[in-house]
Amino acid sequence: MAEASVPLCVDLDGTLTSTDLLVESFLVLVKRNPLYAFLCIGWLLRGKAHLKAQIAQRAAIDVTLLPYNARLVAFLREERSYGRDLYLCTAANRKFAEEIASYFGFFKGIMASTDAHNLSGVHKASALSEEFGPHGFDYCGNALCDVPVWKQCRRAIVVGTRQIAEAAEMVNHKVLFFEDRRSLTALTVREMRVYQWVKNLLIFVPLLASHRFTEADTLQAEVIAFFSFCFCASSVYLLNDMLDLDADRRHVHKRDRPFASGQLSLAFGMLLGCVLLIASAGFALLLPFTFQLVLAGYFATTLAYSLRLKRFMLVDVFVLAALYTARVVAGGAAGDILLSDWLIMFSILIFLSLAMVKRYAELDALLREAKVCAVGRGYVTQDLGILRSFGTASGYVAVLVLALYMNSSDVRVLYRHPHALWFLFGLLLFWISRVWMLAFRGEMHDDPIVFTIKNRLSLLVVFLCVATVIAAS
Repeated sequence: MAEASVPLCVDLDGTLTSTDLLVESFLVLVKRNPLYAFLCIGWLLRGKAHLKAQIAQRAAIDVTLLPYNARLVAFLREERSYGRDLYLCTAANRKFAEEIASYFGFFKGIMASTDAHNLSGVHKASALSEEFGPHGFDYCGNALCDVPVWKQCRRAIVVGTRQIAEAAEMVNHKVLFFEDRRSLTALTVREMRVYQWVKNLLIFVPLLASHRFTEADTLQAEVIAFFSFCFCASSVYLLNDMLDLDADRRHVHKRDRPFASGQLSLAFGMLLGCVLLIASAGFALLLPFTFQLVLAGYFATTLAYSLRLKRFMLVDVFVLAALYTARVVAGGAAGDILLSDWLIMFSILIFLSLAMVKRYAELDALLREAKVCAVGRGYVTQDLGILRSFGTASGYVAVLVLALYMNSSDVRVLYRHPHALWFLFGLLLFWISRVWMLAFRGEMHDDPIVFTIKNRLSLLVVFLCVATVIAAS
């Protein structure tokens, strides 16, 4: 049989595109209204095909932004140039299949799931054999559920891992392999944003401020709290990125994130998020109930921020400041350390300033790209001036609070050399001024806290601040 006369049938999820349209469309619904998650359970009870159809009716996906397999697309275009008929054969709902087929324009026909029939595994093998005859077609797939189809086709085309290719070779001696090389460990660590764990070092601030860093039990509690917050934060990062796929794919940098680019499976992300959340709760159970309450509040607020609050002007930066401050409060709760009003007031103000730095830097980047507004945010580039005013004022007032604290009676009780703290005042005044100067120049490319860890001068300032507190004790 001549190659060009044999129809080539191509799977969609995980093959032509790296994502899973069922999971992605489900996330679109949940982002719109979390209550849809419960409706999906009822739809699933009536069968997977019914679930896909109900979600597809309600969810819209921009197929032009999906992460497609560039090598496979190039191969398909070449095969089509030879006059070969291409068919999109997928277990995804027909609505999405038609949109993608229309986007590419080189598919002669479509076979997809309907509200009554789930075109997957043996059902797909049977449908293709009936349409083209046994061994009368080539099939391109990516998963073990495609093995029955490869058994019935003339040639198996595998997109994925070596293990999947070996499974195809067991049922079909003619295999063309498009190896998908990716490091799952590296992608997982990247998606968990382990580098962001540095923010959770704020948990140790109450320990430093109370001069109890020599108490082994208190230090152990703070370390447990640190990892509890780290796992909780990473679970929310995963969820946030899965809910923000559309916006991330439109962003010049965020489109390379593992979920947005399709390098990491959404189903794997949902499972990993649950595991991280359970691990976080497990660590929290080792700590006082007050810490558990703070952690639960942090998670709930972060979830609300991801789903809704980040869209609202100013609300988002106040929530971010509260989330940073929650880490300080959690450190006090974990070590049974009473936090002073001075520390809470200073924390809220300094973190509000840093939250505004973050939003200012994002808007400034948009302005430099000649864009007007941020997708999914409540800001336009005209807000840059007022954000800079709010942010610098908040940062300077935070330093003023520190100065007032250093003249209070509390300082003379806690510190043997309170005058040494004026060096701390100067360091913080210099640092917050420098952060805003860099943001104004367009040189603030990271979250301000992460920037602090990456920047040598900022690290030196942090080191000198800690040394000053210890020396004054």
